[in-house]
Amino acid sequence: MPLMNEIPESFWSLFRSYNRETYIEALLKINEEYQYNNYFLSREVCIQVIGNYFSERKYSIMKEEQETDADVLEPPATRILNWLLRTKWLRRLEDYSSGVTNIVIPDYSAVFIDAFERLSGEEEDTEVYIQNIYAILFSYKTDPRKNERLLNTALVNTKRLNKALQDMLHNMDKFFASLLEKDVYSDLLKEHLEGYVEEIVRKKYHILKTTDNFYIYKMSIKSWLQEIRESQAEEAESALTDTGQETPELAARMRLEIQRRTEVLDLVNQIERGFDDIEHRIANMDREHTRYVRATVTRLNYLLSREEDMRGLIVQILNGIAARPEERLKAAAEKMNFSYLNVLSEKSLYKRRKGKRSFLEDMEPEEETQELSREDVLKMNRMNNRYSKRQIEQFIEAHMDGGQAVVGKGFVQNDEEFEKLILAYDYASKKGSRYQVAEESMEPVEDGRYSYPGLVFKRRPQR
Repeated sequence: MPLMNEIPESFWSLFRSYNRETYIEALLKINEEYQYNNYFLSREVCIQVIGNYFSERKYSIMKEEQETDADVLEPPATRILNWLLRTKWLRRLEDYSSGVTNIVIPDYSAVFIDAFERLSGEEEDTEVYIQNIYAILFSYKTDPRKNERLLNTALVNTKRLNKALQDMLHNMDKFFASLLEKDVYSDLLKEHLEGYVEEIVRKKYHILKTTDNFYIYKMSIKSWLQEIRESQAEEAESALTDTGQETPELAARMRLEIQRRTEVLDLVNQIERGFDDIEHRIANMDREHTRYVRATVTRLNYLLSREEDMRGLIVQILNGIAARPEERLKAAAEKMNFSYLNVLSEKSLYKRRKGKRSFLEDMEPEEETQELSREDVLKMNRMNNRYSKRQIEQFIEAHMDGGQAVVGKGFVQNDEEFEKLILAYDYASKKGSRYQVAEESMEPVEDGRYSYPGLVFKRRPQR
């Protein structure tokens, strides 16, 4: 790592400084002017560039540990430049012939400035295309002056494209998270158009589906890689048969040739494997893109109709409960009663709905629909499988007094006995059961948390 060995200790102080954002912005502006002026800037030009940039915006510079009181009194642009020179982010180059002090960017510093440009979003890795790999392999296949450097370039482009796609795929989760953070329709639409569409769709995904369509070049690239592999094997075989008498010089050349062909085959294998990875990542992007678009449309519809939709109102209720769960859950439980008369009668617990209805439509009287039978209701609630027939009979017998079991207050003590009462009523109404309902009062029995009709169970006469 020769560049790592050149970095001075003071160089790393930028990342510990309170003014690091100011210094990074200054470096980016100097680098921009540096490229424009053919990579050569005088000290005066650097001060002017920094001064012009920071004169248009508000900023503050805190005193550094290495600065003296005299340094703090310098103009801000001069102070920033002096600090970057002192920490070796920039380097002086004296031109004694013209009497000018030039400022240059060291190699190690240029690497970090390039990283700052990428992190700030000013430069994106979108210039890597499938067409690049296609053109490089076509040149290797047809150009008689070809060499392994072309294959190395194709491999580098393959890796960079894989990295760009993987970075996009890893950043998808932040767009999913932003869906739930937006409570206003316009904010979510803006986030979708300016965030997801700009960051994901237009920069790479759209290109891979249109002008740089992956599947247009896929088969040609794979067939060329196979041809390169086969040609290397044929050339190696012919070289071995035409050697004639072996000499030390010929053996050395043969070893070098075998090593070269091995390297070529290794590059071909890596490109092919990388190309397969590109295909898998594009397939993953397709799946994630479909999921995100579907989730966005669902969220937009919810934000548009949540005041009229039953689901939207339920979500609001649940959000309110989540704010104070213990208190509000207890209050809701005290108001809920699942033991109305229609639970024990012929009326259905569940009515089929003909289709999706709005909340306002749900408030209107429903049309009469075909009701479910008791067996269907019990099956849906999965209560009939919880207790056996023998357990239900034992429940009735336990309450028998004088040949009959009168259902009144105190008959049900807990949820288990309430469920058994429901099943006992259903069992007594079937043919072949040992018990029957002799009397049934339509006046409900109110017994604490439970409400049920007054019943009288008797043993069914034997025939």
